[in-house]
Amino acid sequence: MRNLIFFSLVVALASCGSPYMGKDVYGADEFVLDSYKIREGKFSILELEGKCYEELDENLLAEYQDCIHEDDLLEIALYHPKRLDLVTAVQEIGKSVGFRVVDGQVALPDLPSVEVKGLTLEEARQKIQECYRKEIRDMSVFLTYRDRFSRKVELAGLVAMPSIPVDGKIRLFDVLAKARVPTDANLFKSYLLRDGLMLSVDLHKLLKEGDMSQNIVMRGGDKVYIAETSAASLMVMGEVGVERVISLPNGYMPLRHALAEARGIPYTGDKSYIQVIRGNIVRPKIYTLNWEHVIHLPNDALLLMPGDIIYVAAKPITEWNRFISQLLPSFTTVDVLSNSCGKFGLTFP
Repeated sequence: MRNLIFFSLVVALASCGSPYMGKDVYGADEFVLDSYKIREGKFSILELEGKCYEELDENLLAEYQDCIHEDDLLEIALYHPKRLDLVTAVQEIGKSVGFRVVDGQVALPDLPSVEVKGLTLEEARQKIQECYRKEIRDMSVFLTYRDRFSRKVELAGLVAMPSIPVDGKIRLFDVLAKARVPTDANLFKSYLLRDGLMLSVDLHKLLKEGDMSQNIVMRGGDKVYIAETSAASLMVMGEVGVERVISLPNGYMPLRHALAEARGIPYTGDKSYIQVIRGNIVRPKIYTLNWEHVIHLPNDALLLMPGDIIYVAAKPITEWNRFISQLLPSFTTVDVLSNSCGKFGLTFP
């Protein structure tokens, strides 16, 4: 009876404690090839996850001629050496309420309403100046945007400002700088929407690597979401110092850094079976590496991506020792029962 219990426990322990060795396990060569894809950036990582996006259109980098729209709030200033009363009046209105475009027009002191909708700032400035100069010679007009209702970039997540107006020239980098994006934001999970669709912009490349090919010109209605640090992560499990979840703010991490975050592999771990499990549970892609790969290959050749699980197998002697330590209390109980039953003339099988 005790031999049968012993054999069953050995079989169960061996089956659950060993690394997976199926035919769909890949080696270091495949892991290195996929790592170089990961290094290409966010959208290569998404491609490995089975999601595809179009390449960023170069036309998105071009500045465009922005026009005044309905509900735009304009800041207007006048200068004239003698008409200080009019200059002061316009200045006070600008400070208190501003000059809003209503029905395509803007109302100014001593002037009939001026049609400005659809004009550029310079065109509108010249038109207002011409109107004033018909009445007051040498009047100078200065014009800029104070606020815009519909021509804004909306921001959410880890940002300090909810919206930033656009002018046909402001770019993504400037918007993110004005929004004061924190250094620990998860740029991999952050994204930019235009007309409800995600643009293929890699915020990590732009902010961390200075890749200006990602620095598109912003348009009104664009939406930017900046994710928190823990929005993307991986797991380290098995025979490591501390099993843990590790955040991936950049979208990837070298394998050796992840093992260091988990306080390394103790003597109980089998360094010949370091497995990386990638993909969904139904059909995961599993790579098997060993310690020689970890210490000799460069960091860029051993990259992890969000959702990866690193599993370090236990040495056979470790599993055996655990098995014995778990089994000993059972043996002790059986011996106590056997000895006790013998005293009463009973036989324990």
